[in-house]
Amino acid sequence: QVQLVESGGGLVQAGGSLRLSCTASGNILRIATMGWYRRAPGEQRELVADITNGGDTNYLDNVKGRFTISRDNAKNTVSLQMNSLKPEDTAVYYCYADIIRRSNYRGNYWGQGTQVTISS
Repeated sequence: QVQLVESGGGLVQAGGSLRLSCTASGNILRIATMGWYRRAPGEQRELVADITNGGDTNYLDNVKGRFTISRDNAKNTVSLQMNSLKPEDTAVYYCYADIIRRSNYRGNYWGQGTQVTISS
């Protein structure tokens, strides 16, 4: 079994900051890419940022310069530092990880989602 557990999120005013973290645990051999998606009410899910196990990052255009993704490979943890938050960042944020299990099975695993709400 593999679990992704998220922490962080909450309600902040526009211009504020939040930090999301996600830890993967269980029958894990290796984790390739980790990242964050979000889904706002009535919108499609979108990739916010991801990071390879080598540290290469990718960001949604409208979070570049405001959000920073990082990971700790030893702890199977990925974090998302979100600064200069805007009301349009309001969404449920989901952590995901591309995991290779000890059985060599590979798949994408997801966290339960954490609500981020930015007030204007």
